[in-house]
Amino acid sequence: MRTLCRAGDIPDGGTLGFRAANGGLTGLFAVRQGALTMIYINACPHLGVPLDWAPDRFLSTDGSRIVCSMHGAEFDIATGACLRGPCIGDSLESVAFTIDDGDIKVSEAAGL
Repeated sequence: MRTLCRAGDIPDGGTLGFRAANGGLTGLFAVRQGALTMIYINACPHLGVPLDWAPDRFLSTDGSRIVCSMHGAEFDIATGACLRGPCIGDSLESVAFTIDDGDIKVSEAAGL
């Protein structure tokens, strides 16, 4: 298992991005809303491009949806389902994680 960060490092109502372990184009990002924390592969299902428009910036201005920087597709935070844009019917790929003594951990292969 690989430690991404401390659970408290992800701001409530915010996101935190993580580079790919192998130096590739995409990596992972975490999003937190209250007690809900989700981790997704940082790749739009439409084009495979990273979603963030700036480091750690993945959300709409009101913080209610994940937004693709390339074409504005919008995704549900809790499920990753595309709600608007060219990838309707697709979803972001979620990543299983554990919280161990406050550390968020994913498998070594996650986000390669």
